[in-house]
Amino acid sequence: MTEPRYVRTTRESYDAIAVSYAEHFRDVFDTQAYDRAMLAAFAELVRGAGGGPVVDLGSGPGWVTARLHSLGLAVSGIDLSPAMVALARRTYPDLRFDEGSMTALDMADGALAGVVAWYSLIHIAPRDVPAVLAEFHRVLAPGGHLLLAFQVGDEPLRLTEALGHAVSLDFHRWSPDRLAALLDGAGFTLDARLLREPSATERTPQAYLLARKRTVEEAEEVVEAVEAEVEA
Repeated sequence: MTEPRYVRTTRESYDAIAVSYAEHFRDVFDTQAYDRAMLAAFAELVRGAGGGPVVDLGSGPGWVTARLHSLGLAVSGIDLSPAMVALARRTYPDLRFDEGSMTALDMADGALAGVVAWYSLIHIAPRDVPAVLAEFHRVLAPGGHLLLAFQVGDEPLRLTEALGHAVSLDFHRWSPDRLAALLDGAGFTLDARLLREPSATERTPQAYLLARKRTVEEAEEVVEAVEAEVEA
């Protein structure tokens, strides 16, 4: 399968800004209580379901991966950018980071207890998001948990310069309701959503969705409910 052009430009852009990005945002969790709370809730849910491997997709400098590890999860990171992966490996030598794309994950069906896409699904073209959610569904075990973080809005943001570097980055903002509907269609049950107002340095509100891959029994119940509505 040919790699979409935007995937290549996203990789190249984050390669260019990796060091500057890590320096600029290194204290992000110190000021974002809601970020910490959502990651803690996700970790508690995964541990409560028996634990298992978790992947942080779009792991960047490794901060989210490291935080999830500190919360007791068996977590590794995957990122498009070789420069970001190298940076994360140097910063957190005891954790695993690999190059890869969420559009085609190199792992078996049902292999994971949890998936986190922390401000990384935003770089996927909207037309490709249903396929990416289907990939998340494939690699999660039944009952596995998914956490998404993203900016809220209707219009995308395109950057040609960031942190003093030339880039080509698209940030696709989402309505929580629209993304929740796509999750439902991909076989997930939405467990929680949080919408917070933008901080002084943010352009838009921010949202978090916690979802769970339906078990076989839950999936059958959904099908039966849809069939009942059609017959009615």
